[in-house]
Amino acid sequence: MAKVVIFGGSRGVGLETVKLTLDAGHEVRAVARTASKVELSHSGLERLDGSALNPADVAKALNGADVVIQALGVSAGPGMVRRGTDLFSRSTTLLLPAMAAAGVRRLICLTGYGAGDSRSTMGCLTGPAFTLLLGRVYDDKTVQEGMIRQSDLDWTIARPGILTNGSRTGRYEVLVERRQWRHGLISRADVADFLVRQIDDDTLIGKTPVLVY
Repeated sequence: MAKVVIFGGSRGVGLETVKLTLDAGHEVRAVARTASKVELSHSGLERLDGSALNPADVAKALNGADVVIQALGVSAGPGMVRRGTDLFSRSTTLLLPAMAAAGVRRLICLTGYGAGDSRSTMGCLTGPAFTLLLGRVYDDKTVQEGMIRQSDLDWTIARPGILTNGSRTGRYEVLVERRQWRHGLISRADVADFLVRQIDDDTLIGKTPVLVY
């Protein structure tokens, strides 16, 4: 059983990951600005209201942790499309040295297909449309990925395709090799399933798999 800290654990993939991590028998510290509002009842769950951009909150979250799952997200409305974000890079700037200071080595990070070197594998139709709608947000995810890659942590970066609200099926593809990478759909619950499986599995350390059906 591991003590797992989940940043962004109050909604979306993060909340699904909290549920499945508890189901897997681990202890969970869910960290988010509104973590106290998470309506789950479980003896293994600790809710911690805090910001991934606050050094004191991050340090507190990592106390006693074995594994960190970074599942932060943003709402991709018109304003976000225009302005972009620096949430992912700023939070990672704080997280990496904090993990080193706390002696926590295992990092499982959620980004997405279109971040880092995966964007260049998009087709001639998908690529421009993606860049127009989500390019600014994913530019910051690319910076985030670069920082994690340069660290000496035991990291895995998960790059899901387009997220849906479907159920957990367990029948998704984990595309590790660049030549396999492609766009596709995947439910938030199945992304969470993959993230949780990495807690006890080190075969994808140092890898950036794309997750799709």
